[in-house]
Amino acid sequence: MVFGMRRVFVAVLGLMFLLSASPAAPVRFDVPGIDDSMDLHGDPSNADLVLFVAGNQWFVMPKLIAAFESEHPEVRHVFCETLPPGLLATQIERGVLAVGELRISDRADVYLSLPRRMAALYAAGRVGRPVAFASNGLGIMVLARNPRHIASLNDLGRSDVRVAMPNDDTEGIATPIEAAFRRAGGTGLLDAIMVRKKDAGTTLLTSIHHRQTPQWILSGRADAGPVWYTEALYQQQIGSGISVIALPPSQDVRVNYVASVVTGAPHRAAAQAFLAFLASPKGLAVYQSFGFDPPR
Repeated sequence: MVFGMRRVFVAVLGLMFLLSASPAAPVRFDVPGIDDSMDLHGDPSNADLVLFVAGNQWFVMPKLIAAFESEHPEVRHVFCETLPPGLLATQIERGVLAVGELRISDRADVYLSLPRRMAALYAAGRVGRPVAFASNGLGIMVLARNPRHIASLNDLGRSDVRVAMPNDDTEGIATPIEAAFRRAGGTGLLDAIMVRKKDAGTTLLTSIHHRQTPQWILSGRADAGPVWYTEALYQQQIGSGISVIALPPSQDVRVNYVASVVTGAPHRAAAQAFLAFLASPKGLAVYQSFGFDPPR
């Protein structure tokens, strides 16, 4: 009887230990119809530097990382995630990313995002002082042949135009897009797109807009999508079948991109070197080659 009670006691202690040691729930990244692995770059198991980068910069990273590594040969292995910035911010807090049955627990060294999301992490002490390194404006992504004859943000309020709109829960771009709607057509246009058309199913919210918006337009699920200008420009330049419509200066909303070293970065020296390179003329030149502007 004593032995039986002891076994129960030990089992209870073991369960209490497992519960107390259980990590926070991982951040899930499972988007139907999207190749999730396209935004995971490199080998996380032996990284000398881990970058969490807002997904709209995915096409910049290969050239930027190659330029950085040529300046810093001691950094031989860079692991980079180019995911929605809100998801990355949550991953910094929880420590684990789940993609299907895959678990990635590498801690970030540097976080690249927009000022609003970065300010919240900075206030919580999770990142260091942010550094601005580039800026960007907005554009409208449409099919190259533009069958709906979309020419402006006001056209996105039409009942016959299906709009791919980034979700504000994870995508920082949603806030400047909504500000641009107000500039173009006041609260009437904003309500038409974000309330009435959303209820009608002709405004579709994306989970990872830099992948879903072009895919939905090319597949015929959407007719247009407001995005960062450089994303639509890149799709146009590679001949994907997408064209970009620029916004007039009176409607465009330009935003700085910022980066910070994450508090407790495992590779702090490499992180500081990357931040310095990012804000240098060589780092800016890489971004400018993809249509980005200097920070404002």
